[in-house]
Amino acid sequence: MSVHAPILAIAVPLLGGFATPLLAKLHRRVRDVWALAVVLFVGACVGYVAVHVFTQGIWVYVLGARQPQETLVPGGFPIRIMLVVDAMSAFMGIIAGLLSLTAFPFALRFLPEEEGKTLALTLGLLLLAGILGMAYTGDLFNFFVFLEVTSIAACALIGFRTWTSRAPEAAFKTMLLYSVSGLLFLLGVAFLYGEYGALNLAYISAQLRGSFVDRLALALFLAALVMKAAAAPVHFWAPDAYGEAPAAKTLLLVVNTQVSLYGLWRVLFTLYGGLWDAGVGWLVVSLGLLTMVVAAFMALVQTDLGRLVAYGAVSQIGYMMLGVGVGLVTLSSRPDYALVAMKGGVFHMLNDALTVGLLFLCVGAVEWAKGTRDLRELGGLGHGLPAVGICFLVASLALAGIPPLNGFASKILIYQGSFRLSPILSAIAILVSILLLAGFTRAFQGAFLGPRVEAQGVPGVFLVSMAVLAVGILVLGLVPGFFVEGVVTPAAEALWHGRALYLAAVLGG
Repeated sequence: MSVHAPILAIAVPLLGGFATPLLAKLHRRVRDVWALAVVLFVGACVGYVAVHVFTQGIWVYVLGARQPQETLVPGGFPIRIMLVVDAMSAFMGIIAGLLSLTAFPFALRFLPEEEGKTLALTLGLLLLAGILGMAYTGDLFNFFVFLEVTSIAACALIGFRTWTSRAPEAAFKTMLLYSVSGLLFLLGVAFLYGEYGALNLAYISAQLRGSFVDRLALALFLAALVMKAAAAPVHFWAPDAYGEAPAAKTLLLVVNTQVSLYGLWRVLFTLYGGLWDAGVGWLVVSLGLLTMVVAAFMALVQTDLGRLVAYGAVSQIGYMMLGVGVGLVTLSSRPDYALVAMKGGVFHMLNDALTVGLLFLCVGAVEWAKGTRDLRELGGLGHGLPAVGICFLVASLALAGIPPLNGFASKILIYQGSFRLSPILSAIAILVSILLLAGFTRAFQGAFLGPRVEAQGVPGVFLVSMAVLAVGILVLGLVPGFFVEGVVTPAAEALWHGRALYLAAVLGG
């Protein structure tokens, strides 16, 4: 594993997903143990990769060769497929590994056998493989391939429960947007391949001249990845998707959205590296503000607990775009405050994964206990499910950025950096947090407060999975400095300053 960890993190869940239905034929317990073993192995792989990258630098893994230089022909042209893992890629891998380790144990107990449990586990493993492939690949076409793997697996996860009335509709809506997104990205790849005759991201980055074709490809990439990341005004698929997928598997859909944002950062910072004016950065900032405002207002009027959490999740995409967008606006001058905002945007990816993940697990526990997520039919669950109520409250406060929880730790960095660019940006972001606090306070009151009601107890594995995420929220909120300095700062600087190192690791020099 010490030599092949990057490719194993992708190949094992990919092959493991296809093996899951076969093992289910032997025995259900064999299938469950297999799924857990695959997820644990992937967690070990992404952890090892992260430690290696944070301590030794960029890891270039070449399929079919020992060193990157062995793949170069005269002129520095790479002829083999590469995985290129820098600190930002490793950070994305950590998020995927952590949420899969909490989602799969929950799913094994949550999913009924008669409702496609084997299929859901299979699709979950395939989605995990695609996410890690997008995070680790150094090749534009393979990024597209993994983008499509995640799209297929995600749409199937959303819509496989065909006996419900809304799942097929949500899956079709998501499939439509994902198809357009994939087509746009592929067209961008085709333009660059026609221009430079290569697909390696580092090689193309070194050759870019800022021509019309280059800028057209950038526009296609930007449109495709913003659409896949559920940024407004093309966010409308996400609440349906999050609401109709099995609660435990929604965690992987959240990571799927975040890895699309990662792809956007990779294109803008590493591939293009500033070959544009500040208008692109302002576009990202504007879309971020629009996303957080629209989603927060929509969350206020929801009566379905799952959809309310889904809109809360979409709103957090806006904060990430705002933080990193400040860095894009000022990329030519690189002021210190912009790096602060970028650290906040990157840190918020991890915090959002933990917070939204915990909220969706709480939604799953409520659905298990009462058989409904309609706030008009809920109430009083805090008496019989106090642990679930406490976890929901903690996650809600963290999502709204209340100290001393993890959401505050990342949002304060975003506020601080964006304020230096324009105080209006911080003011809007703070007001949105207040709206979210109001919406989730109403949800907590509607679901958990009130007279005692009869409710089915939840399995212990539910509480364990929720406790892991709740502890993460508290730890990242109480001692954020350790994680910011050790993990977040290297990831943000890999985008901010790391383009030259990325190209040198692949191309030499």
